Amino acid sequence: MAEVLVYVDHVDGAVRKPTLELLTLARRLGDPVAVHLGPNAEDAARTLGEYGATRVLSADAPEFADYLVVPKVDALQAAYESVSPAAVLVPSSAEGKEIAARLAVRLGSGIVTDAVDLEAGDEGPVTTQSVFAAAFTTKSRITKGTPVITVKPNSATPEASAAAGAVEQLAVSFGEAATGTKVTSRTPRESTGRPELTEAAIVVSGGRGLNGAENFPLIEQLADSLGAAVGASRAAVDAGWYPHSHQVGQTGKTVSPQLYIATGISGAIQHRAGMQTSKTIVAINKDSEAPIFDLVDYGVVGDLFEVVPQLTEEIKTRKG
Repeated sequence: MAEVLVYVDHVDGAVRKPTLELLTLARRLGDPVAVHLGPNAEDAARTLGEYGATRVLSADAPEFADYLVVPKVDALQAAYESVSPAAVLVPSSAEGKEIAARLAVRLGSGIVTDAVDLEAGDEGPVTTQSVFAAAFTTKSRITKGTPVITVKPNSATPEASAAAGAVEQLAVSFGEAATGTKVTSRTPRESTGRPELTEAAIVVSGGRGLNGAENFPLIEQLADSLGAAVGASRAAVDAGWYPHSHQVGQTGKTVSPQLYIATGISGAIQHRAGMQTSKTIVAINKDSEAPIFDLVDYGVVGDLFEVVPQLTEEIKTRKG
C-alpha cells in the first residue's frame, strides 16, 4: 500500500491532537509515516503508533529550535525523498501552512490549504474546503506532483488503530537558507489551563455586547465550567478588551469546534468566516435581529449579563 507522510505537531514529544486527526485521515489514503522533528521521539512514537503510524522518521538538531521554518522544510523534504509518498499532510497552523507551501514549491507540486475533509479518489486524494467565508464548500484534487495538503484542526475525530510506530533515524542536510532567520529570544505564554483555541472541542466567545474588558470574566467562567477555550470578536480585541491571540474571524483564528457559544456577538461576516463550520452553534444576544441568529442551531434572545451567569451555574450544578 502507498505511504502517506504526516508532519507531527508536538511539544517536547507530547503529540498534539491535530496530528492524531491527520493520522486518522491519512489511513484513508495509505499507510501513515510520521515525521517527528525535535526531542523525545521515542515518547511520541508510542502515541503515533497507537493512531496508525507504521513508521516514525525522527531527526533532532539545534537548527529546528534556533532558526525559523526552513530547517523543518529541509527535513520534511528529506523524508519525502526517502519515502516517495502518495501525499504529504501537515496541520493547518500558521507555521504548518508555511512549511507546506515551501515544500510544495520545492517539489513542484500542487497544494491545498485548510482542508476540512479528505478522501481517497481514483486519481488521487480529494479534499474538501470551506471557502469564501464558508459560503461555499468545494471539492478539489491536486493534478501536479505529490499532493501537499494542510488540514484544519477539528476536521476529523481521532481514531486509534494500532500500528508498529517503529522509530527510524532520518538523515537531514540543511541548505544555506536554513540559517537565514535566527530566533533571538522567546517569551513563554502565560498558561491559563484552557485548551488551545484552534484545537478546542468547545469555544465560548465574547463580543461588543460585553461592554468592556472587566466583563470578560463572565465568559471565562462559562468556558471553565465547560472545559472550553475563550475566543473574542474583532470588535472586542480591537477595543483592547481581550488579547488579539484570541480573535476568532477572517483576520483572526478559524475554529471548528463541536460546540461554539457566541455571547454578545452580532455576527458580522468577518466573525462568521472564522467559526461557522462549528458543529453546533449557540448564540446569546439581546437583539433578536442580530445576523448571528441566521446561523445558529440554538439562539437565546436575552441580556447576556443575566443569561450567562445562570447558564454557568446550571452547568456547574449538573456536573455536580
